[in-house]
Amino acid sequence: MLKIMGKASSINVRKVLWTCAEIGLPFEREDWGAGFRSTGEPEYLRLNPNGLVPVIKDGDFVLWESNTICRYLCGRHERHDLLPTAPQARAQVEKWMDWQAGELNNSWRYAFMALVRDSPQHRNAADLEAGLANWVKHTAILERHLQNGSDYVSGNTFTLADVVLGLSVNRWFMTPMKRPDYPAVAAYYERLSQRAGFIEHGRNGLP
Repeated sequence: MLKIMGKASSINVRKVLWTCAEIGLPFEREDWGAGFRSTGEPEYLRLNPNGLVPVIKDGDFVLWESNTICRYLCGRHERHDLLPTAPQARAQVEKWMDWQAGELNNSWRYAFMALVRDSPQHRNAADLEAGLANWVKHTAILERHLQNGSDYVSGNTFTLADVVLGLSVNRWFMTPMKRPDYPAVAAYYERLSQRAGFIEHGRNGLP
């Protein structure tokens, strides 16, 4: 059985859990990360030298990097509805997945650490203001894209891009801050919330 190593509250672990829910894939999960077993332990670092969650074990195969894990699971189980095989359709999905990991997530990092984690290293008022502005700027990109009338980011079909972006949108709405009114993003969030896997793993179990 697939083994997922990482605590269930981690945004990157939750991507993988939601992907498994969409596939209908059974798994075992072990708690690793802050508050649980340390990812700095030699046992974990042998699997992922970055010391980050999640890691999966699929038989003898070990893999890290959450978006790559999600792609792998869809390919392994031939879920071409979630990750198309046609080059252009797949590129559209992967474009948004890469944007989520490389651009959107980095835009909210400082604000999240300051406002949710109350991190002592993230208490500079100017940096927080800049971080919030950057987060708003990137969420506005998603807002404008969703205003084209499509239900999901790659068109009218739910894909893996919506799994990874859905976790980031959840963070946008769950962080205690003043935010602009982005009606297309809000409607998108509610569409995602019709999916049982998102309720369980994306919205922290909150309907």
